[in-house]
Amino acid sequence: QVQLVESGGGLVQPGGSLRLSCAVSGFSLPDYVIGWFRQAPGKEREGVSYISVIDGNTGYTDSVKGRFTISRVDVKDTVFLQMNSLQPEDTAVYYCAADLYPLVPLNPKAYDHWGQGTQVTVSS
Repeated sequence: QVQLVESGGGLVQPGGSLRLSCAVSGFSLPDYVIGWFRQAPGKEREGVSYISVIDGNTGYTDSVKGRFTISRVDVKDTVFLQMNSLQPEDTAVYYCAADLYPLVPLNPKAYDHWGQGTQVTVSS
């Protein structure tokens, strides 16, 4: 059974950093693309970043380029999202998701398997 579990969210001041983790089980991570998404209150879920585990290809939405970094730790089957220079507009519930062949890797509709989400709040 495919399972994804996010952790690492919390409250941080503007300009601060957080590292989100997505622990995966029940499938072979190298076969998949892992995406990070976020959903703020009253807004649609949006793609933040993705990593194609088999070849290391990554992508980011424009608003986080240069601030967020996605990576994977092989032995722990975990994908990380390092978030620096956080701003109030980054406040959202962050989700990780997995799919074999997402046609548009930053489109949440391309993913079948989802975690429960972790809250990130950026506020002074």
